[in-house]
Amino acid sequence: MVAIPILAAVGASTGWATGIVLAQAPARRLGAFEFTRIQLVACAAIVSLLCSVLGLWPSVTWEHWPAFVASTVVGIFLGNLAMIECLRLGGPRRTELLLSFKGPLVALMAFVWLGERVSVMDMVGALVVLASVMVTIQFGGDARSESDRLRGSLWRVVLLGLVATACQGLGFLLMKPAMLAGTDPLAASSVRLLGAAFLISCVALWPARVFRSDAEMTPGLLGRVVLPGVIGYVVSSSLLLYAFAHFHAGLAAVFGSLSPVLVLPILWLKDGRPPKPAAVLGAIGAIVGAGIVVLF
Repeated sequence: MVAIPILAAVGASTGWATGIVLAQAPARRLGAFEFTRIQLVACAAIVSLLCSVLGLWPSVTWEHWPAFVASTVVGIFLGNLAMIECLRLGGPRRTELLLSFKGPLVALMAFVWLGERVSVMDMVGALVVLASVMVTIQFGGDARSESDRLRGSLWRVVLLGLVATACQGLGFLLMKPAMLAGTDPLAASSVRLLGAAFLISCVALWPARVFRSDAEMTPGLLGRVVLPGVIGYVVSSSLLLYAFAHFHAGLAAVFGSLSPVLVLPILWLKDGRPPKPAAVLGAIGAIVGAGIVVLF
């Protein structure tokens, strides 16, 4: 049933929208590398424990190990480092705008690599969703909001966002054959997280200043780092992997990129400022686009 993968992708978007707002403040305090390191190590431990309790390890198709390795290095390690640095400098609205390009990028890669094709109406619906997301983010922000303040060069933010988008999209797409072979989404997330946690822990042994943080770690700060990681790495990633396995990769990526629309009401609750009319119109357009894909 098409609706279930779409709901999974939308659920992933909801999780990322929530997580990226929660992550901004602690990421700015710790720096991109230390923030990502703590998240990966903690989330790898949590999701691995869940897989052990639920008995999901036998579902992993280890013959696809090259895809696991490439997806871990490109999708999680490089992609998330670039995304967190983009978030620190550009804020959640700009970061989500750049991440919304994941849909067309994944669709192009899926066409070239997997030969996936979509119907005309599916393409129309996806374009309506993407255009609505762009309108929402471009015209729905509030420069008065602390969350929307730009730190540093806009070009650096754009470059980091596009690198994060390409890496994350490729990381998910690389996992599709393993998912189709029967690997459970949560187990796939666990393997990727364990690999990324090991890799970033090895890199952290290098005594370079860029890998250190001057912020004092407290239990409260640790919780604020781990919570968005669980939401993003464990819940949202597993949902999107499921959507990739049971739906067209490009369309799944489009519905997994709705977080720019969903992040605005969350920022409204956080900052106390309602979204602009353009943001509301963008949200309505995204719903219409989703309806076109589901109904036609």
